[in-house]
Amino acid sequence: MNRLPVAERREQLVEAALTVATRDGIEAATVRAVAAEAGVSLGVVHYCFQDKDELLRAMAHTITERNMVRGVAEMPDSNDVGVLMRRVVETLWHNIRSTRGPQLLTYELTTVSLRHPELSQVGAEQYRLSWGAADLFLSEIEQAAGIVWTAPRERLARSIIAAIDGFSLAWLVDDDEDAALEGLHLFAQFLASQTAPAGTAAPAGTNGAPGAEPAAAPGGGHHLVAVPDADDEAGDRPALV
Repeated sequence: MNRLPVAERREQLVEAALTVATRDGIEAATVRAVAAEAGVSLGVVHYCFQDKDELLRAMAHTITERNMVRGVAEMPDSNDVGVLMRRVVETLWHNIRSTRGPQLLTYELTTVSLRHPELSQVGAEQYRLSWGAADLFLSEIEQAAGIVWTAPRERLARSIIAAIDGFSLAWLVDDDEDAALEGLHLFAQFLASQTAPAGTAAPAGTNGAPGAEPAAAPGGGHHLVAVPDADDEAGDRPALV
């Protein structure tokens, strides 16, 4: 077994855990199964993670950030808000349907966090990151299409994540891709209807109102389940495991 810095070994073990959980389900991601998948001893896993709960938190953080990156599509070249919304939805749906296993695992991690108090921040962190990504998307649409949102951006961001979750879960159950995409298109039309030309006074309470604080970028300030960096991990531990 090659000796690696602790930070690299943790990343390897998280990837192994995600592989096991995506393939066999979250309950199958035992310490023993993760060690076998990574080709290391049980002692290495216990050394890098205090317990399975810490490993699950690291898994949730990694997969949420990964899904967030996949979900934030490159902005299409158009200044028509309706066209923009439709193209973004189609790119988003392509990313979702091509990552069925990770999508299912995301929801498994959420429900596990609701069942176990020691993991309660996992689900909360998942949604904070997702809401932040949706808010950033709304801001980019404003700039690309030259519009302002007529409803509070924070509420629209929550609605986006709720819609994506709803259609994604239904697709995982019934495998009806057409119905999911059609539903997302309808939601995109709804979002496009919640706009006004730039320069229109934004309603009180919207993020675009004069003097309002800009929304935090995804990941900013979310420290509850962040994986420690190499300096934090090292402590009195050997440099390599």
